[in-house]
Amino acid sequence: MNTDTLNQAERFTPQIDGLIFVPGSPGYDEARAIWNAMIDRRPAIIARCASEADIVRSIAFAQSRRLPLSIRGGGHNIAGHALCDGGLMIDLSAMNAVRIDAPARRAFVQPGALLADFDRAAQAHGLATPLGINSTTGVAGLTLGGGFGWLTRKHGMTVDNLRSARVVTADGRQIRASESEHPDLFWALRGGGGNFGVVTEFEFELHPVGPEIYCGLVVFPLEEAGAVLRKYREFAAHAPDDLSVWVVLRHAPPLPFLPAEVHGSKVLVLAICYPGSAADGARLTAPISTFGNVLGSHVGMAPYTAWQQAFDPLLTPGARNYWKSHNFSALADGALDCMVECAGRLPSPHCEIFVGQLGGQAGRVAPDATAFGNRDANFVMNVHGRWETAAEDESGIAWARECFRALEPFATGGAYVNFLTDDESGRVASAFGPNYPRLAEVKKKYDPQNVFRLNQNIRPA
Repeated sequence: MNTDTLNQAERFTPQIDGLIFVPGSPGYDEARAIWNAMIDRRPAIIARCASEADIVRSIAFAQSRRLPLSIRGGGHNIAGHALCDGGLMIDLSAMNAVRIDAPARRAFVQPGALLADFDRAAQAHGLATPLGINSTTGVAGLTLGGGFGWLTRKHGMTVDNLRSARVVTADGRQIRASESEHPDLFWALRGGGGNFGVVTEFEFELHPVGPEIYCGLVVFPLEEAGAVLRKYREFAAHAPDDLSVWVVLRHAPPLPFLPAEVHGSKVLVLAICYPGSAADGARLTAPISTFGNVLGSHVGMAPYTAWQQAFDPLLTPGARNYWKSHNFSALADGALDCMVECAGRLPSPHCEIFVGQLGGQAGRVAPDATAFGNRDANFVMNVHGRWETAAEDESGIAWARECFRALEPFATGGAYVNFLTDDESGRVASAFGPNYPRLAEVKKKYDPQNVFRLNQNIRPA
């Protein structure tokens, strides 16, 4: 660490109540560790903020020294925008409180909270909101990019359930954005990413869910995937909003309900979530067992919080991850065949292709009602490249890009901003579509100097 950086950090440390980390100091490497190990950047200063006032001072300090500024919420974003090289990273991980107003069905969530923090607090009252599928994901980043989860078909996107947000802007103002206060900013926050300020509190609407739901997995051999997917497509077209069934193509994990000889083989998994009774869930999903030769299944009532953590073992931090994604309004035969072909040549036992089922309430919202405008996306596919060593990067990235190109003719052309990797800045306009010009105007109003630019960036108009 150079002397100038050390002097800057020493001058800055007394200004905040939180912690400061610099290269070489105890805890620095742990503080800069994020979910995707492929991203390795070294901030000059990490400010682990303890309050909104700390955030205001951190933004001002970075601007006064002309330091690049990055924001870390949960640190789960695939592109690794939480980290900057040689700049100041605002670390919000210590600001992770979740407050539930059960009678009003509202949650007030700080930006460092993870889905597990939110689910735990809300489910103590039998409440939830659509919010991801992996409990180690940060609430802030997921929400600002649009956000979806198992409850989206019933209750909409995460941003459709956002009712207000407290924001620190580039000029240090601390404001509240809602339908009645700074409505232009509130519109932009609902899907426009971290382009407009640092959100210090999210207010969500909650819905009665659980505490137990009907959920689980049904596993088929990859050899039958083409036929199973076609039956799935027909089933999904008539599914009620309460029911979500997602597709995963991968090597079978050593799940206890699968025979040992299936472990490690290539499979198609249908993941079921129905936040209702066991009897209704069993009736609605009974056709799934007829789609093909079932290698194993484990479906029944389980705590909603447990289902939200069911995929955590496959998504632990520390691996190298590279994603390519597409939105689909429908699953054409050609798209299904491409998915199966790509799944037949997975470059690592950790790679997978998953298809999340949206539609329902998410598709009934007008495309210009929020910054997230891809309301024609009935399915979101992620080609999830994942491996353990840098030596696997070349082959894994090539596989993901080849699958992406093969599936492009069948996609909508839109994109889910939270799934864009760091090398996909060219797809940002696609992610926002017709909403992009309006977002650029809001950016000009609230961040004209593009202080918040280490993200999937929207340049000021």
